Amino acid sequence: MSASPHTSHAFTSVLLLSCFFSALEGTTHHIIRVDSLLPSTNCSTSKGSRRASTLQISHRHGPCSPIPNKRHPTPAENLLHDNPRVELLQRRRNRAKFNSTFVSIPARSGRQLGFGNYIVTVGYGTPKRDLTVVFDTGSSLSWVQCEPCLISCYSQQDPIFDPSRSSSYRNVTCGSTECNRVGLKCSSSNCLYGIQYGDNSLTVGFLATDTLTLQSSEAFQGFVFGCGQDNEGLFKGVAGLLGLGRDYASLVSQTSAAFGRVFSYCLPSTTSSTGYLTFGPHSAAAAFTPLKSSPRSDLYDVGLTGISVGGRQLAIPTSVFTTAGTIVDSGTVITRLPPTAYGALRTAFRAGMTGYPMAAGSGLLDTCYDLSGYETVEVPTVTLHFEGGAELGLEAVGIMYVYSERQVCLGFAGNGKGRDLGIIGNTQQKTVEVVYDVGLGRVGFRAGACS
Repeated sequence: MSASPHTSHAFTSVLLLSCFFSALEGTTHHIIRVDSLLPSTNCSTSKGSRRASTLQISHRHGPCSPIPNKRHPTPAENLLHDNPRVELLQRRRNRAKFNSTFVSIPARSGRQLGFGNYIVTVGYGTPKRDLTVVFDTGSSLSWVQCEPCLISCYSQQDPIFDPSRSSSYRNVTCGSTECNRVGLKCSSSNCLYGIQYGDNSLTVGFLATDTLTLQSSEAFQGFVFGCGQDNEGLFKGVAGLLGLGRDYASLVSQTSAAFGRVFSYCLPSTTSSTGYLTFGPHSAAAAFTPLKSSPRSDLYDVGLTGISVGGRQLAIPTSVFTTAGTIVDSGTVITRLPPTAYGALRTAFRAGMTGYPMAAGSGLLDTCYDLSGYETVEVPTVTLHFEGGAELGLEAVGIMYVYSERQVCLGFAGNGKGRDLGIIGNTQQKTVEVVYDVGLGRVGFRAGACS
């Protein structure tokens, strides 16, 4: 029996209404399984970039890491050094240049830094020696520990790099262009570098050049880096650091002829999956915002202009963001916002989570929930708005920071003062391809690029 016109019309109306609310649901909240926020004990390789110049990213403490971990730090321990790093970045932002021979970076003696927990493997020397290093957009000079460790080396997984076994290794001499540009001291005829990470943790050694290999077909001769002879209290397990900052000492600048000062990365959703770091042409699908000039040229300043929660933009004056300024940083874990902006975000987010029991806050994070009794939950969407119209819609893993099922927290924190630098941290960058197009002066975002 055929339906009457009235019945057919009613069915169509209900269907359209259903489609409307389904579309609305996607713009106002995420429906997620609670266990999807938790890491696994098994490594899961996520989809990666198909471009040739690509390195695999893993979390140094996860099952995908090439560094064996006898004990995994807790989520709380992973945040221990976030505040010192943030304080340092904020000081650097407000200072045109350092008057010291050493560049100060925050750390605590004998403990791991909140300096970047994401690692890649690159090759140094001829023949190349594969070394696992932390990569960091907040630093420019790359360095590795080197034999003979004249003063001190910490323990690392890979054999320590021995420059005497590389036919292409050279110390940088005093008076050379490289030594003058980096502006470090000299010992005899050799140029020295020194980076202090606070609390007497440091790396000091020879400024050197050697061949850096990213892929078998991509070797860069004469790469300037630090060959560390005194390395204390730093990145236990890893061989050193790969600097991806904006200035002339960084990998980005030193490989500009090949890659046009363009690189991108996608950080994995959890510590048990992988992401990628790619050099060269970027995704055309990314939404770009201009890079702003920075008092410290090696930081990636962008113009954050607003925040939306649950599909509605919050009533935050743009001046709140412009007064402080904002950078994108791979090493900071939790995004820092001006106190006015964070207060508005917290209020709106809590209003969208009233159906769930709150849990005690922890350290940096003051908005937490006990989700242990739930299989799925609805989390309000959060979107960051930037100059030029770029938007970054965060996945649920980029909104929440998980201590346990009983303590799942809003992964943002407020700065102490309105003028303190805002920072887009790596929690909010998860599964997003972040494109740094330094040549064209812009940063782009493409959501859902890795899982």
